[in-house]
Amino acid sequence: MTLAVSATTAWQSERNRLLGIAYRMLGDFGHAEDVVSEVAIEAVRQERKTDAGSVDSWPAWLTTVCVRRSVDRVRQLAAIREDYTGPWLPEPVDTSRLPEETVANRELLSLTLLHLAEQLAPEARAALVLHRAFGMSAPEIGEILEKTPAAVRQMISRSERRLEIDPDAPAPRAKDRAALEKLVLAIENGEIDTVVAMLDRDAVLWADGGGKVKSAMNPLFGAARIARFFAGILGKAVKFDPRRPVRAGIIEVNGEPALLLMHQGRSDVLVIDGGSDGSIRELRQVANPEKLTRLSLG
Repeated sequence: MTLAVSATTAWQSERNRLLGIAYRMLGDFGHAEDVVSEVAIEAVRQERKTDAGSVDSWPAWLTTVCVRRSVDRVRQLAAIREDYTGPWLPEPVDTSRLPEETVANRELLSLTLLHLAEQLAPEARAALVLHRAFGMSAPEIGEILEKTPAAVRQMISRSERRLEIDPDAPAPRAKDRAALEKLVLAIENGEIDTVVAMLDRDAVLWADGGGKVKSAMNPLFGAARIARFFAGILGKAVKFDPRRPVRAGIIEVNGEPALLLMHQGRSDVLVIDGGSDGSIRELRQVANPEKLTRLSLG
């Protein structure tokens, strides 16, 4: 077997894992696929170098290149997202379209954590992803990021505290499906009071329309403001279709249940995050149609 076949075979074998790393880093499946394709090209170039010598471990080499290219892409996208219209949220992906290896380990896969991870520096995000989602040790991560193990451990610890991740928990807590089902009925029936009762007083809503559809241009803080936002949606939906203004259902997104809202000829995906008392404290609504192309919306 030639070195070229070895590199290609290794990339094909590692592709899903690399895609899982890149998507968690970028929150954008298209960009993640681009990064993983770039890694394949770089692997071919590496094998053709007459002075490169043999690669001791293609999986390790591919992982290193994938992480470093993802870090570079995060920095590039940060500049672009500064000009994004309204709040930016990660791109949701239908669970059935995600590689099995990615869904099997749901750590740092939820839209909530992908969104929260945007506040981390690129290398800190990489360290957290590799440690939490792929079980890599500080020395292994240090070799990839060219950091000392102590520096890596510090980055991971700080990131976990900032994102309020329990370092001893094996995965993020599951969303309350019963709460979603209750929310579906309340929205379909226009019961705004029920929606308000489910919200934490200090709840916050991020709505990503990307300038493509009408949406809140800034995060909405407080149950009262969020309730008015949904009341406005319902009022416009009734004018658009008096017989059935809003249809709602539950779909699997990023390995967890999410709310699908269909109204005024458009679709929105809503992910909720509950407090310890069962109330809804955070809502993330993805309405930008360009971000919903990887979902089965029916």
